Amino acid sequence: MPELSVVVVGGLHADARKATVGHLLAEVPGGVVLHHDLSTAAGGTVVRTVRDAGGVRDTGETPLVNDCACCALRADLVPELRRLADAGDTPLAVVELWDSVEPKAMTEVIASGGLTVTGVITAVDPALLLAYLGNGDDLAEGGLAAAVTDRRTVADTFARQLEYAPVLAVLDSSEADDEDRELLAQLHPTARQVPVGHGGPAGDPCARTARGIRGAGGVPGVHSPLAHAALAGFDAEAAAAAQHPACALLPTEADAHGVATLVWHRRRPFHPERLYQALEDLTCAAARSRGRFWLADRPDTLLHWDAAGGALCVESAGPWLASLPDAAWDLVPPVRRAAAALDWRPEHGDCCQHLVFTSPGLDREGLAHLLESCLLTDAEYAAGRAAWKRLPPAFDAFLEV
Repeated sequence: MPELSVVVVGGLHADARKATVGHLLAEVPGGVVLHHDLSTAAGGTVVRTVRDAGGVRDTGETPLVNDCACCALRADLVPELRRLADAGDTPLAVVELWDSVEPKAMTEVIASGGLTVTGVITAVDPALLLAYLGNGDDLAEGGLAAAVTDRRTVADTFARQLEYAPVLAVLDSSEADDEDRELLAQLHPTARQVPVGHGGPAGDPCARTARGIRGAGGVPGVHSPLAHAALAGFDAEAAAAAQHPACALLPTEADAHGVATLVWHRRRPFHPERLYQALEDLTCAAARSRGRFWLADRPDTLLHWDAAGGALCVESAGPWLASLPDAAWDLVPPVRRAAAALDWRPEHGDCCQHLVFTSPGLDREGLAHLLESCLLTDAEYAAGRAAWKRLPPAFDAFLEV
């Protein structure tokens, strides 16, 4: 009896997502797709569809939970997957996420339910990449919000969908150019990119199947890059750590096809007022920017920088490890300690600025100069931490103090 493998496929690019799901159904005999349509949530229910390569096998409805469509999805998804696992005749369940649902939350729900997640894929149309990253509209404006309280934007949601997945299914789009493909590569340089055609796998060189061969994940008959990626295995804890601001795997320096990535790494803290005054220019300087930083008036707090679509989110990500007593280090995950060790310097430990900006037409020199101007001057730095903490606070509104 084959063990049920679960692959999560998400992304705001619906055509690319549907093409990816279609390929997986065609490549893995006996596979099924589960999809929860959250667009019906206004009527009080979420519609679930289960289908295979032959068509729809089952449909059902689940009521909203706390007026939250995603909460209803969470409550219904794991029982459905367990039912498939108990039946023992389904080798692969593809969870096709609704447009704005982020893969991290659903993947962790599935894994915590005792099921085996073998892959997480975000489907992307490279021709739409810049348009979505630059879209600062609220999801609600496009009917894509998952709850009444959902205040996410198109840009920040798409960025998280893109950066969480270790595999990107890239739609073969005639409208995409070298700049689009380079932007995708620089935004997520560690991702495995798998090309996906608009139609089924027949005739597609990246989607050949070899019957009778035991392929990835132990599923018979599967021998294609997309299927291998879907069944290669996935570690939800490692993926979450890779997104945490303290140890995120950020992009590296690059410059090609009109797209550039600036990695800005400094040891001196920011002056809070000067940085605040520069926020609009910094936020609009790149299609995407993220990383960690520290302010002179909050020298013990690791701050998270997350910008897309002309909007910036700044959040506290807890203390720098340098501010913790030695006894507390045993409570810190090993991956966090390892990341801190790489940044460690005698004077300030792991406290640092590590910001990454990626965009077509990036003004690297101008951006670096602006960032440098926001740091403490030599005289301000020499005054020491006690003086830093007395600087006028400027980020209270961001941090809800």
